[in-house]
Amino acid sequence: MQYIALVAVYLFYASLSLLMKFTGLQEPMSRYWFAGTLGLIAGLGIYAMAWQQILKRVDLGTAYMFKGTSLIFIMILLAACYGEPVTLTKIIGTGIIVVGITLYAKG
Repeated sequence: MQYIALVAVYLFYASLSLLMKFTGLQEPMSRYWFAGTLGLIAGLGIYAMAWQQILKRVDLGTAYMFKGTSLIFIMILLAACYGEPVTLTKIIGTGIIVVGITLYAKG
């Protein structure tokens, strides 16, 4: 259960990348830019509180090891929503992260 919560927190963190990309594409100081910026601040605050709750229940080494999942989520979300390219290098890097997490979880 703790691993599911950990991955969920990192998925939420990764979803903030979508909001960050959206905000970056807006005209600076426009209402959408301000809304995106406020959304990011609120989202990062929620993430910080969730992260503290995770650290109460999960070993710090395990929690940081799973941070690699956020990179995978970010790559997938940005490719799906913004058409960001998924290169061979990114796929290899993702594979290395998955293998590392799998080996750690089994050990």
